[in-house]
Amino acid sequence: MTTFLQQARDLFPYTQALRRDLHRHPELGFQEIRTSGIVAKELEALGLEVTKGVGKTGVVGYLEGGKPGPTILLRFDMDALPITEETGAEYASTNPGVMHACGHDGHIAIGLTVAKILNEHKHQLAGSIKFCFQPSEEGTNGEEVGGALMMMRDGVLDSPKVEKTLALHLWNDKPLGWIHVAKGPVMAGAELFKIKLTGKGGHGAAPETTTDPVVCAAHITAALQTIIARNVPPLKPAVVSVTSIHSGTAFNIIPQTAELNGTIRTFDPDIRALVLQRFEQIVTGIASSLGCAAEITIQQVTAPVINNEHVAASVQRSAQLVFPETPIADYPYLTMGAEDMGYMQEKADGCYFFIGSANPEKNLNYNHHHPKFDFDEQALINGVALMATAAADLLK
Repeated sequence: MTTFLQQARDLFPYTQALRRDLHRHPELGFQEIRTSGIVAKELEALGLEVTKGVGKTGVVGYLEGGKPGPTILLRFDMDALPITEETGAEYASTNPGVMHACGHDGHIAIGLTVAKILNEHKHQLAGSIKFCFQPSEEGTNGEEVGGALMMMRDGVLDSPKVEKTLALHLWNDKPLGWIHVAKGPVMAGAELFKIKLTGKGGHGAAPETTTDPVVCAAHITAALQTIIARNVPPLKPAVVSVTSIHSGTAFNIIPQTAELNGTIRTFDPDIRALVLQRFEQIVTGIASSLGCAAEITIQQVTAPVINNEHVAASVQRSAQLVFPETPIADYPYLTMGAEDMGYMQEKADGCYFFIGSANPEKNLNYNHHHPKFDFDEQALINGVALMATAAADLLK
């Protein structure tokens, strides 16, 4: 099977034009109406069997290979972020307050280009491919669940049953040319939490007549950091972050309530259980000792992304074929960033790999979710070539 690198280079004008059009017209999670319309139109033009409205605004293109074999799924996320763009690029967002600040516009363009390439070689494929264009990876946008679970509820992994999955991320933390493929955990599982503290309000000049939830919130915020510092083993990564505290209406009023919000990130199930246990003990214990009632809400946002050993090994071999002169990073590379692809990889063995996309010489090295985020578009070629080759190699 060819490595498809030359085809990826030949199709770069197509990939780049798609990416820039999508970048100009970003859409938030479960609002990807224009985006999903473009995806469906491009897939239909290839003659693929296309299903729309999977997981609300998701699109699935089904490609049947020329020989019998398993079904694999390639996932590409579509949603943008509620950020005002500051790149000054000619293709900058025309949707005020919304921006592709994570590279999903590139992922979509890669996915559609891969579909075009593999469709031309479908007679060589021993099996079938589901091209999964997923909404709302970045967040639930007020929904009960995010895009991956929503698509799974609509049967994206069934009929036919998906046996293996592949997904990628353009990665501005690393330079253009860097490629990472490894077994084991790569992205953290995430919980969001909300703590509502209820005390007794009163006059700020008479604190002895009140039960102050603001003081309680401060003690809880500080104490929660001891979970990582004193309960979690130093070689087991975990994060507990209080990211917002809301309370009070005036300088001379001790409020009745306070609310804390934040996130918990872990990789290991046992560490997750430990963190959640200590979290509840600390919050309820401190609240009780200071006379406040505590109401805790914890919602799992994503499962950790854990790469299957055998699928990762196959992708590593594909990467070496595509880029024989490039050292392929296969060391453990953990990010506390979260990704709901973890839910799909719990059900079907998969590999999630990274494509370096930063270029400091072009000032294209801002982090993901930054108002000036942009990437070197040459990374699109690398993403297309590796994803197409890895998928074809899984269906040899």
